[in-house]
Amino acid sequence: MKIKGHIIKEIKENSIAKELELSKKDKLIAINGEAIEDRFDYEFLIQEEYLELLVEKQNGEEWVLEIEKEFDEDLGIIFENTIMDEYRSCKNKCIFCFIDQMPKGMRETLYFKDDDSRLSFLQGNYITLTNMMHKDIERIIKYKLSPINISVHTTNPRLRCEMLHNRFAGEALKKIERLYEADTPMNGQIVLCKGINDGAELRRSIEDLMKYLPHMQSISVVPAGLTKFRDGLHPLDSFTETDANDIIDVIEQYQRKSYKTYGTHFVHASDELYILAKRQIPEEARYDGYLQLENGVGMVRLFINEVTQTLEKLSGDNRSIHVSIATGVLADTYIKDLVSLVRAKFPGIIVNVFAIKNHYFGEKITVSGLITGQDLMEQLKGQELGQKLLLPINMFRSGEEVFLDDVTRQEVQRALQVPVSIVKSSGQDFVSGILHGEAGTILSDLDMPAYSAYELKEITKYE
Repeated sequence: MKIKGHIIKEIKENSIAKELELSKKDKLIAINGEAIEDRFDYEFLIQEEYLELLVEKQNGEEWVLEIEKEFDEDLGIIFENTIMDEYRSCKNKCIFCFIDQMPKGMRETLYFKDDDSRLSFLQGNYITLTNMMHKDIERIIKYKLSPINISVHTTNPRLRCEMLHNRFAGEALKKIERLYEADTPMNGQIVLCKGINDGAELRRSIEDLMKYLPHMQSISVVPAGLTKFRDGLHPLDSFTETDANDIIDVIEQYQRKSYKTYGTHFVHASDELYILAKRQIPEEARYDGYLQLENGVGMVRLFINEVTQTLEKLSGDNRSIHVSIATGVLADTYIKDLVSLVRAKFPGIIVNVFAIKNHYFGEKITVSGLITGQDLMEQLKGQELGQKLLLPINMFRSGEEVFLDDVTRQEVQRALQVPVSIVKSSGQDFVSGILHGEAGTILSDLDMPAYSAYELKEITKYE
C-alpha cells in the first residue's frame, strides 16, 4: 500500500527546504523512515540534527534527501493542510450542542462538529476525549503536548453518557487519569444544563476534578447557549437570576477551598453567570492569569482593566467626535459604563451604544459574537450613528469582513450609510477605535476567538 504524502503549499525563502530545491506540490512521504500521520509527528521528527527525507516530486520521482542541521531548526516547509490530516468530527450528540440548534442555509464550515484533539493544541478547542484512542493519548504524552482542553461536563459516567448520547462517554473519563499520571497540563469545561448537571452533580464534578490538581489547571462553568431552533431536541430551560447566584455560590466556595490548599482558584464561573446573577465581576487576581478566556471567563474584567489603564495614560482634550458602537445585550451595561469613562476625559465626544437583540438565533443568545448582519442592519436602520459605526471583531469571521449570515461589512455600510470600523478586542483598541479608528480597517484578530467555545467554533482552515 502506498503511503500517503503531505502536499507542500509553500517553501520559505532562505530555508533548508529551499536549498534542497523542494517546491510547491511536492509531497513529503517520510522522515527517517517513519510515516507522518499529522503535523505533530512532523514537528517531533524534524527536531533531530540528522534527517533523511523521502519526497515525491511533482513528476513522480522519489528523492531521498540527507540533512544535517541544528537541533529544533525548522525546515521552512508550509503544507496545504494545516494539521496534515483530515479533521476529526464529533461522534457525540450532546443535548446542548449549539450546532444542532442552528438554522439551515448557513455556510458549510459552521456545521462542522469538531472533536479533534490536535485542534485543542493548535486553536484552543475543547474536546470530549470520546474520539481518542489509547495511541492518541500516548502520543500526547510522548510529544509532551499541552495544555489539552477537555469538555468534561460531568464526572458522573452514567450522566455523561446521557448528556453526550454516547455509550462510551463515561469510559472516556479514564483518559483524564492517564494524562494526570503523565503530568500533562489540562483545562476543563463544564457546560451547565439546568436540572441536569447542576446542583449536586456540579459539586460532584468539581470535587472529582480537584483531585487532578495541579495538572488540571482550571475548570470553567458556563451555561448552555439556547437558540430558538430547538424543535425535536432535548428540552432545556434557561437559568434564572436565582439559579445563577446559587451556581456562583457553589463555585466560590470551591475557589476558597482550592486557593487555601493549592494557591489557585481552579474553578471559574463565566462572565455570563455573573451578569445574569447581577453580581460584581471578580477582581483580576481571581482569574489565575485568565486561563479560560476562550470560554467567556474573565473577558469583562480584562476589558475593564485595559480600558482603565489606557485612559490613565491619556491627558484628555476637547476633540469633537460622534460615533456609535453596536454590541450584544450581555455586554451593553459594561460598554456604556466604559464609554462614560472615555467621555470623562474627552467630553466633546458623543458615543451612542446600541444593544442588538438576536432575532436570528433567538433573544436568549446575548453575546456579540453571534450577532448577524441582518439583525444589525434591521435594528440600526434610521438610528443616529454619527461619523462611523464601531463593531467588535468577534462579530466577523476570523480574518475576514463577513458576518455569520454571510452579510459583508460593505453591505452594512451601504445599508446604514455610515463607515464601519472593525475594532480589535483589547481595551486599548476600544479606546483607540473611538478616538482614532479608521473606518473599514481590520486591526487584528489575534486576541479574540470568533465565538465563545461552548457555543460555536468555526474551523478556520476547514475549507
